[in-house]
Amino acid sequence: MIELESINNLEKYPEDVRQSIIKYLEQLGDKERVAYSIAKEHLGTSFDVAKSVGYITWKKSQSQQKS
Repeated sequence: MIELESINNLEKYPEDVRQSIIKYLEQLGDKERVAYSIAKEHLGTSFDVAKSVGYITWKKSQSQQKS
């Protein structure tokens, strides 16, 4: 489980984006969680989950499923 407090700059997003990011992080598998943790550790405050390839790809797949 990913701690919400550990998500960099979550408060800067509108509520709907925050909820989307949380949903994305909750569905990550074990390997993806490790990759997420490594990215956060290496990139520090410059890491932005909403700009990550994984999140963007997931977001696109979510919108395609709704269509």
